Amino acid sequence: MSDPNPNLDAAAAMATEVPQAAALGFQMVSASDARGVMHVPWREDLVGDPETAVIASGVVTSLLDHCCGMAITAATGERRPTATLDLRIDYMRPAASRAGVTVEAHCYHMTRSIAFVRAHAWDADPADPIATAQAAFMLAGPIGPGTGGPA
Repeated sequence: MSDPNPNLDAAAAMATEVPQAAALGFQMVSASDARGVMHVPWREDLVGDPETAVIASGVVTSLLDHCCGMAITAATGERRPTATLDLRIDYMRPAASRAGVTVEAHCYHMTRSIAFVRAHAWDADPADPIATAQAAFMLAGPIGPGTGGPA
């Protein structure tokens, strides 16, 4: 889904320009005000247990964390360095065998220096989540030449 807001280009770039996201094959699905959706397709090299062919939980954790950052970027309209202060993940079940995983994150509150985000991950049905996350991120100044210290 494409969004006419050019400020969300920064959120879209996170799926391809961050080396970890690119290596894991993260794909941007959509970004809108304070929300982001990302997907990681199933790949054999991302499997945690060859007997089940399920994507490793570490990949799901990375996708949740990264999509939360994307939601923050969508909320601010600019890429800003963030640090994960707290990331609580509740795993409800493993992903289906040979299935990709999708995450939707929502940055529901921001202060001058902290962003609060909720997210959930699923394979086939958003109503049947693999995991949910609640997170807090420290915000620094915008990326770019001449930007100063913390915002």
